[in-house]
Amino acid sequence: MSTTSSAPGGARRVAVVTGASGGIGRAVARRLAADGQAVLVHYAGNPGRAHEVVEEVRSAGGSAVSAGADVADEQQVRALFDTAEEAFGGVDVVVNTAGVMRLAPLARADLDEVDAMVRTNLRGALVVSAEAVRRLREGGALVNFSTSVTRLSLPTYGAYVATKAAVEAMTLVLAKELAGRDVTANTVAPGPTATPLFLDGKDEETIARMAAMNPRGRLGEPDDVAEVVSFLAGPGRWVNGQVLFANGGMA
Repeated sequence: MSTTSSAPGGARRVAVVTGASGGIGRAVARRLAADGQAVLVHYAGNPGRAHEVVEEVRSAGGSAVSAGADVADEQQVRALFDTAEEAFGGVDVVVNTAGVMRLAPLARADLDEVDAMVRTNLRGALVVSAEAVRRLREGGALVNFSTSVTRLSLPTYGAYVATKAAVEAMTLVLAKELAGRDVTANTVAPGPTATPLFLDGKDEETIARMAAMNPRGRLGEPDDVAEVVSFLAGPGRWVNGQVLFANGGMA
């Protein structure tokens, strides 16, 4: 059986996907399930959408359960991992797509919104990563999420990008702290992707302009990003401590 679908000893691999009730997280959950992994579908505030993902996975012959948690709350994240272990016997892959985005020029940034991004995007990534280190079995993989806008430097993205750049740096350090264990830690940095998180508040002209900036002539799709995660969560064992830009060549 391939590395993608089996843990050491031949057991089925198990993935915890945060932010899996919509957007990229939903595509990642479906893709990992298609790869043969059992999936815990995490949600923050919409159990109905998470249940839809679980039903999609099960209808396709896969295994999934859903659970809610505030990713910045240590006790709730601990309980989230407990649920995965109780349902499936362990955790082999953690994909942390949970995030929030609020855009504004830095001089007009709402500090309450900045605090909310720091709490979910940075503290949440730290809490989930720390629990992943404690729980991941040998052969495991942690995949955090950043954004290609850390390199594009687009106006109004300053505070959001700051939280994501911190996640990149943290994950690179974590990969070295995992020395001696067969566990990888990487970050995926999507470019503009057609998800509600990206599309919300943008007019058609803005969306078309950003699509035209890409050599492929379109926005990314969630499945484009899920394909990269599938590689890191399965056969990509020699990729470690890296930031992978999944953006179709946008620079």
